[in-house]
Formats: sequence, C-alpha cells, structure tokens
Amino acid sequence: MTQGGHRLGWKDWLVLVALSAVMLLPGISSIPPVDRDESRYAVATSQMLATDDFIDIRFQEEQRYLQPAGVYWLQSISVTLAGTADDRAIWAHRIPSFLGILAAVLMTGALTTRLYGRRAGLAAALLVATSFAVGFEARIAKTDAVLLATITAAHLALMRIYLEPVGHWWRPALFWAALGAGMMVKGPIILLFVGLALAGLLVWDRKFAWLKQLKPLWGVPLFLVIALPWYVAIGIVSDGAFYAEAVGDSLMGKVGESQQSHAGPPGYYLGFFSLTFWPGSLFFVFAGHWAWSNRREAAVRYLIAWIVPAWIAYELIATKLPHYIMPLYPAMACLAAAAIFLPGQARSPTWLRVAAGVYAVVWLAFSGLVAALAPALLHWSEGRVSPVLVMAGVAIFAAALTAVGLYLAGRRQSSLLAGLVAGALGAVTVYGGTLPRLETLWLTPRIVAAVDAHGACVPTRLVTSAFREPSLVYQHGPYATVLAASPADAADQLAADTTCSLALLDAAEVDEFLARSAAIELTLEPLALIEGQNYSNGDEMSLTLYRAMAGTPGSDR
Repeated sequence: MTQGGHRLGWKDWLVLVALSAVMLLPGISSIPPVDRDESRYAVATSQMLATDDFIDIRFQEEQRYLQPAGVYWLQSISVTLAGTADDRAIWAHRIPSFLGILAAVLMTGALTTRLYGRRAGLAAALLVATSFAVGFEARIAKTDAVLLATITAAHLALMRIYLEPVGHWWRPALFWAALGAGMMVKGPIILLFVGLALAGLLVWDRKFAWLKQLKPLWGVPLFLVIALPWYVAIGIVSDGAFYAEAVGDSLMGKVGESQQSHAGPPGYYLGFFSLTFWPGSLFFVFAGHWAWSNRREAAVRYLIAWIVPAWIAYELIATKLPHYIMPLYPAMACLAAAAIFLPGQARSPTWLRVAAGVYAVVWLAFSGLVAALAPALLHWSEGRVSPVLVMAGVAIFAAALTAVGLYLAGRRQSSLLAGLVAGALGAVTVYGGTLPRLETLWLTPRIVAAVDAHGACVPTRLVTSAFREPSLVYQHGPYATVLAASPADAADQLAADTTCSLALLDAAEVDEFLARSAAIELTLEPLALIEGQNYSNGDEMSLTLYRAMAGTPGSDR
C-alpha cells in the first residue's frame, strides 16, 4: 500500500512555507519575554555576545550548565544579524525556534510525500504546523523547536536507509550530522529518541544487514567533529562542572525523580496528548486501526517504532512536561495522513467504531477548551470581554465539530480540512490575538517602562527583591539588574549607589525594606506602583519603585 518516489513541487514548498508562517509567526514579536526558561536562554545569549565568550554559559554570575551551547550560538547569530543586541528584542532570539519548527514541518511533508503521495505530504506537514504545542515552541526561545528539527532530520535519513538500503551518501551524512547537531542542542536526548526507534526496529524485524548503510566508519567521525570540540572545551573551562550538573544532576536526575516540580504519573502524556497535538490528535487516534492493520508495511513499522518505544520511555521518566514527546509528532502526522489519503481502507469492527465515537467526544471537549481559551484568558486577566475573540472561539469549535462529523461520516479529507481550519484559527487567536494583550500577567515590560521613565542614568541600576524573574534580568539588562537576597539587602544595595539606582519592592516586603532604610538613614521616594500577577508562581504582586532622595548617604557618589 505504500507509494514511493513522490516529491513536492516548488509551488508546494512555497504554499507550506506561507501557511506555516501564517500559523506560527503571529505573536512571535508581540508576546513579551516568557519566564522562566526562555528568558534564561536570552540572558545567557546576551552575555555571550557582550563578553565574546561562546564556550562558557552564564546567567549573570551563575554558571548555567543544563544544556550545550548550540541554541545559544544560534540565538547569537540571529540577534547579530537582526542588529538587536542592544535593544533586547526577544523576537530575534526566537528566530531559531521558528526556523526549527519550519524545518520540521517541511521535512514531515517531504517524508510523507515520498511514502504516501503529495496530498498526504501536505496534510502531514500542516498537522505538525497547527499542533498546539508546536505553535507554542515556535514562539519561544528555547531548545525544543531546534531539537525537533534535528530529530526529524535524523529519522528522515534513517528511514530512507531502512526502506532503501542502497542509496546516496547524503543519507548517512544527514543522519550523523543531525545526531551531532542534536547533541549540541540538548545533549544525548536525540540519541534516546533515535536509539529507541532503532532498537524497536531491530527487535521487530531481527534484520541487521541494512545497518551497514549507516556508514559508521566515516559517519561517527562526522558526528564527533560536530559535537566533540565544544564538549572538550567546556570540560576544560568548567573543570568538569558542566558534566556534573548537565549529566549527573539535570539529565540523570530527571529519570529517577521529578525536577523543578515537573512531575507526573505514567499516563501523563496520554492525558495531555489530545490538547498538545490538537487538532492532529483526532486524526492520529482514528488512524490507529489503519496503522496496526498495515504493520507489515516497512514504512508503517518504522513509524510505529518511531512513536511507541519513546512514548513508553517518557511515560516512565519521572520528570515530565507536555512538550517532551513533541519529536514524535511528525511520525504521528504521517500515519494520520496516510490513513486519510490511501485507498482501500478496511472496515473497522463495531467495538472500534464505538471507541472512536467516545474519543470524538473527548477530543471535542478539548476543542471546546481551545475555543474558550482566548476569550477566557482575556476576561480573567484584564476583566474585559472581546466579541471578536468570542466569535473566533465559536468558529474554532464549529470547525472542530464539523471535522468530527465529517470523519465519522466517512468524508475524511473534508474532515481534515475542517480540522486544519480549527487549528489555524486556534493558533492565531491564542498566540497572536490574546497572549500579547494580557498586560496584568506581563509585569516585566511595565517595570522596565517605569524604570526608564524615572531613572537618572543610562543604564539605571535596578535592585529587586521579591520579583526576580529572568524576564526582568533580560529586558532591563543582566549587568544593570541586581537580585537582592532580601528586602534589607535591597536597601543596602540601593544605598551603595543612590544616584544611578532604583529599588523595586513588593508590598509584602516593604516594612523590612523601610526599616533597614531608616536604620542606614536612607530617605526614600516612591515613584511608581505596578500591580499584577507573577504567572510563574501565581503570586499577586503590588510592586513599588523607589529612589533615594537627594542628600541621603551615597547620593553624591
């Protein structure tokens, strides 16, 4: 049943790029820096550019030894090319993520087209592009979008070798280069995803001869040339601390116990899947019977091996986040598209049709959540109702309901179109039309604006105690932001340079700050009040910006 040899034309590529941009770009420049991981990456990248040290990774004075330097390098390149190094424009840091997702979308289209034809390839690519989790990762400056691109590239090459063992040298070259790039992005995570798929195939097939076409005699050196130099350099620079923290604490620690409160029981990803891969989750679940019925097809076996072992492994790992299984989405989209576009579908048994109906109800519930998300967020955060967002939510749910009805009626291609419409509307509405407008949640831009309005120096030294989020360090500047250890320490830090410093204190810590200020004879003037919620921990905050008045100790320094 597998079709081979198809390719997308240049017009198809342009359509995919254009549609992906429409779905992935809204919000990329208007959503403020997100706490906490994105802003930590942005701060470390900014410091790399400021110090010209592209080996060591730091957040202010702290070592940041969680991931390799690959994404920091990519962000450094994009920020430099955009010319925004001094402007702290977060969109420039997000360019590698957008390009990583775009590359994964295009590779999904190429892979699926070769297996199942042009229309299936376009459909699979757009299912990845409209995925709810993918849309978020495309707009945030972290590692996961670029990691998705490297894992998809490795699977694209490995699958071609598996299906056609005799072929061009570019396939093993791409495989080993993708592994090396993935090692530079997020360490050995790429080896886990690719290695589990490879192990699953070998156990399933019990055939090993095709592995020779990986060309390890020159492929492994290529892998090492890409990844090894930095790993050696950081080992020397950090005196081994990188390996102790990144491998011992971060990587291995996530396996046995949850880190940073990111815990979840087995079944966690199954529970979130309907939302994270929405709207494609509907079509993937409905493709399950087709995939199992066609498991004797080599391509289907590979796609199953891509998905199942890694999914099981991640369900067993203690630390969990919804996007961790995102590298499985291209394979899921491929199977979903194949089940829709290949002729000769076997009729499902009655019990399976009943189960499909039950899942359709579950999926519609998640569709309702997506449809309501934008207007509900705006009302909860800003206390107002947007008729446009409400109408968009109605349109999203109507498209989702149409997708379910058409699929169950046997009109699968029309159903897919309705689902893609729902996904595109959801992405544009939530990421482009809602998140940038949640001013109550975005404290950092308002704090920075207040500092800029009242500061006497450029840059103004900002001392902050309770609100110590990385977004503030990034947007105000890592060398101009002081994270005080306590309210009393904030007073001491302000006294050290009263001319060019301001202090930011929450209402809950003002008494201690004022008491220490009085003790050291520091006269204060409140300048601005910034109220909102710190979404990273859920705390309601009432932040006051202070400066030391003229004539107090240190004001003439």
